[in-house]
Amino acid sequence: MTTTTTTTNNNNLVSFFEEKQNSPILSPKENISKKWREIHGFNNNEWEDNGFLDPLHPWLRREIIKYGEFAQATYDAFDFDSFSEYCGSCRYNCNKILGMLGLGNSGYKVTNYIYAMSQMELPRWIERSMHLVDHDTWSKDSNWMGFVAVSDNDESTRIGRRDIVVAWRGTVSAFEWYEDFQRKLKPIGGEGRDSKVEHGFLSIYTSKSDSTRYNKSSASEQVMKEVKRLVHFYKEKLGEEVSLTITGHSLGGALALLNAYEVAQNFQGLPISVISFGAPRVGNNAFKEELFLLEVKVLRVTVKQDLVPRMPGIVFNESTLKRFDDITAGTLEWVYTHVGAELKLDIRSSPYLKRGFNLLGFHMLETYLHLVDGFLSTKSTFRLDAKRDVALVNKTCDMLIDELKIPHFWYQQANKGLVCNAYGRWVRPKRDQQDIPSPTMELHSQEFDVQED
Repeated sequence: MTTTTTTTNNNNLVSFFEEKQNSPILSPKENISKKWREIHGFNNNEWEDNGFLDPLHPWLRREIIKYGEFAQATYDAFDFDSFSEYCGSCRYNCNKILGMLGLGNSGYKVTNYIYAMSQMELPRWIERSMHLVDHDTWSKDSNWMGFVAVSDNDESTRIGRRDIVVAWRGTVSAFEWYEDFQRKLKPIGGEGRDSKVEHGFLSIYTSKSDSTRYNKSSASEQVMKEVKRLVHFYKEKLGEEVSLTITGHSLGGALALLNAYEVAQNFQGLPISVISFGAPRVGNNAFKEELFLLEVKVLRVTVKQDLVPRMPGIVFNESTLKRFDDITAGTLEWVYTHVGAELKLDIRSSPYLKRGFNLLGFHMLETYLHLVDGFLSTKSTFRLDAKRDVALVNKTCDMLIDELKIPHFWYQQANKGLVCNAYGRWVRPKRDQQDIPSPTMELHSQEFDVQED
């Protein structure tokens, strides 16, 4: 393609982009109540077999983006500020979080938060506050890792069931944990089991300590308790049809699989699906097979240029397993393998994205959601009439072509969190009392959540 042709195409794209700036980003939601099982890979059909993936069914696209935005919320609400005394917490309480992040019309209500720690020495898998020397800091050991939410009455009618969602946060930087999260596989479900998972992921999911404020119970125990409470209320008490959808990006996608495995073993007959983005491999082939037998439906959204889905096990993985299967006459218990169906996207499909090498941009969840929104099929060009705001791609990276004039890394609190006080001085504001992390307050407010719906 000549330079003149490229310039002309970019100019046309910019004009189209500018026209879209004055159009709504939302379209009417379809009633999927009679199709939700197919959309989530149930009815004895995987996504590839029921014709929903390639071409991508518009109802499935909407569902993928819906859950992806819940995963994105775990980043947008996270306090990354190392100078904040609440660094590592959520900036908003359960009742405010979705509304503050533009998801107030999602049809879901957050009912509980999830906190995690690790017994491993990990290289900044979480941000640490500069206030750790202060014994009154909100937490020295735990970090906010996500939330549990449930669909309201109107959304439940539209989607055909009461949907419980668990959204897991990923790492602050996708590559900080590379060295730690690639080696040792550990049995899950007890010693002697064939199913094995990466020990770092399992440590974050199961670690707890009586000396902490937020992890006297593990992330596993917290989420299982809340899922049990919601299933009991909606399914057993009210007799409704209930599903569980677990989502996460990067590390969050790994935790989503561990979460799905545990729930499936404890709640027979509960439809469980996982929709993950840029997730690494989690366990071995026995773990994959056990998830299949437990009827957990897994849809992995990946980007061809993203390295994270190739880890752990860049050298020894499911492809290696296939090549060496005849020699080993069975499963290689130390080989990592992916689980479920894959929706594979390509950076080059979008005319809005730069073509250079950008490891951070390739992995960002907003890049994923942009590509999902524009994907029609592997044989089609990018869907230019997609409604999702293209500017979101540059929230935390520099992936959009410069002609669009969207600043890179633009997402931040106004004035980076400082406010001008009555004396004209710029200071760090105090959090609203209701947004200050408090185990007692969160447990107390949780008692009324399902009854208010």
